[in-house]
Amino acid sequence: MLRLTFLLVWLLTFFYSTAQGLTVRLQEAVRKMEADPQFKHALLGFCMLDSKTGKVLFERNSQIGLAPASCQKVITSVAAFELLGKDYRYKTVLGYSGQIVNGTLEGNLLVKGTGDPTLGSWRWPSTRENVLLQKWTSELKQAGIKNMKGVVSADIAHWSSATIPNGWIWQDIGNYYGAGASVLNWRENQFDVVLRSGNTPGDQCSIVSISPKLSQPSFTCEVKAGAKGSGDNAYIYLPADSPAFIRGTIPPGETAFTISGSFTNSARQLTATLTSTMQAAGIQSAQRAYSQQDGVNKTFVPVFTHLSPTLDSINHWFLKKSINLYGEALIKTIAFEKDGFGDMDKGLEMVKLFWSQRGIEKSAINIYDGSGLSPQNRVTTDALAKVMLYARSKPWFQVFSNSLPVINGVAMKSGSIGGARSYTGYLNNKDGNGYTFAIIVNNYDGNSNEVVRKIWALLDILK
Repeated sequence: MLRLTFLLVWLLTFFYSTAQGLTVRLQEAVRKMEADPQFKHALLGFCMLDSKTGKVLFERNSQIGLAPASCQKVITSVAAFELLGKDYRYKTVLGYSGQIVNGTLEGNLLVKGTGDPTLGSWRWPSTRENVLLQKWTSELKQAGIKNMKGVVSADIAHWSSATIPNGWIWQDIGNYYGAGASVLNWRENQFDVVLRSGNTPGDQCSIVSISPKLSQPSFTCEVKAGAKGSGDNAYIYLPADSPAFIRGTIPPGETAFTISGSFTNSARQLTATLTSTMQAAGIQSAQRAYSQQDGVNKTFVPVFTHLSPTLDSINHWFLKKSINLYGEALIKTIAFEKDGFGDMDKGLEMVKLFWSQRGIEKSAINIYDGSGLSPQNRVTTDALAKVMLYARSKPWFQVFSNSLPVINGVAMKSGSIGGARSYTGYLNNKDGNGYTFAIIVNNYDGNSNEVVRKIWALLDILK
């Protein structure tokens, strides 16, 4: 009995001294980081929890709201798992109004969406553009439609027409990562522009091609060749009522340099593409005009229903590749499923309410979107760490954790926007201790790669 008591005392002393040693090392590392000239005007937030007990093992400014960048995605992801379910699927219905007379549809085709962000995506065999288009035209033919007198319309009922969240900046929204979420998304609302640059810095660049063919404004290319090794610094600007512009620089001597932009109207792009595909398949249309309907016609006849991949599969790509579109779609979907209308503000309020009911104050999750792209977002590292800890207790945790990228040997989500770098994830050290952490740095100076290296060095202490 005496030996057992001695062993227990020794173990407690060992773990206490080990924890103390870790805390001291972290305190010293954070002190040095804050004294670094690169962080002279920066603010660092850090929260580390014991993964088993939830106890706070170390914190620095963990109650201060900071711009979290893409680490904010875990807030949306976990809430979606709980509010929608890991097996949730989007439905997109192709149908028609009117009647079919001798092979001619005397009415309109209608695509009824529910915000599926994977429609036309290349990430799953079942969602690819050519697969869906071929399936839809085949189903129309089987329904007896050989010609049509009407148009292909998009149903916009029960979903907000505002695709771009408040707080996004102009430099972002014309580019692929700034694609807004519509009731009908298509090809992840992305198109590609191929550019050619001259051999000398300052040379004017030209557009080689744009794919797919767009049903939106023409482009004015103001891109110039940059310095050798300068990389992709070209941005697409899409004003609502004037030609779109491409500005910035790309490396010199490029013959086929690709950048990607976002559709201004993904529903219009989808219906135009479907119309062209139908005509190529022999289903002739008297009209090619685009229209949209606020609600399904009472005579609507469904022809085919496409089901998206399940939420757990969507979440894999959402976190692994940090796809902003998926986050915005999920926020609106939560509002749509719980309140009957896909509205961003309503969805955000539901997410904040969800977390407040689980002990995280709404003011600790002051968010304007579902992806973290808005520089106005403010989230505490305490809130991020608690979200990650909450996920650990759920039956879908393994699927969630497997979706986290492995960075510097650690399973964690990263985030980056102008002047902000962040990480949140899980780490088990060589002694078997598990840590759940979140770290955000805002307003640093200088090279972002150096900031990343210094954050990784801090996290290496936990290993």
